[in-house]
Amino acid sequence: MPRLAVVIGGRERADVLGVSPRSILTVAMNVMAQDERNQLVRRRMLDLHDVRVGTVPHDSPWLRSVRLNYTQDGRHKEWDVIRIHDSVSIVVFNTTRRKLVFVRQFRPAVYYAVLPKNRYDTVDLERYPATLGLSLELCAGIVDKPKPLVEIARDELKEECGYEAPASAFRQISTYVSSASASAQQTLFYVEVTDDMQVHPGGGDESEGELIEIVELSIPETRDYIKSKEVRSPASFLFGISWFLLNKPEHCS
Repeated sequence: MPRLAVVIGGRERADVLGVSPRSILTVAMNVMAQDERNQLVRRRMLDLHDVRVGTVPHDSPWLRSVRLNYTQDGRHKEWDVIRIHDSVSIVVFNTTRRKLVFVRQFRPAVYYAVLPKNRYDTVDLERYPATLGLSLELCAGIVDKPKPLVEIARDELKEECGYEAPASAFRQISTYVSSASASAQQTLFYVEVTDDMQVHPGGGDESEGELIEIVELSIPETRDYIKSKEVRSPASFLFGISWFLLNKPEHCS
């Protein structure tokens, strides 16, 4: 695998095997540009005001609640269930940079988890800052179109991370229940991308109000993150990374 050189003061301080100085400069400029975009997105994500907790309307397009009544082992039982959209998620590995590509977003559900329970009023943002709602995740999206799952995965990869990959580049890994308390399925995909496949900076659909940071982590950085005492990520993230570490040893050495 070619190794990129670090250029300081106009002189290469490490050898380059098959990589031109122009390529090195392009990668460095892309990284700097991404950092600048992430800083701008972070400021906008944390610009949070007037947070209030209320009840969910019955006509919510995002979830439905029902009560299941059933008899099990001769005993009548009830269970309240939330129905949410099925979804896809993608483990993205950039082979040019040898880094995994993730997204970071402000998630109201993550934020709500740290708030006092059973309170329906305005939130004290000094005590509960917006940073408490940030979540590091796999590139993902809900299944809300009559399209094959791999095409939805392609759309999300392009929209959130800026990479355009053919359907043939995606490997479908597994379909599993997204939660034991919510009725939905999530399908995990894996795709390898290169810098040449990046067609725009990513960051989500601003017309829908999405604010997404692009986060690239090396394999050692990813291992350190999932070993930390508090992982600010959903279970699907941990499953996807565990699959990658177990099944892609050629990228983990």
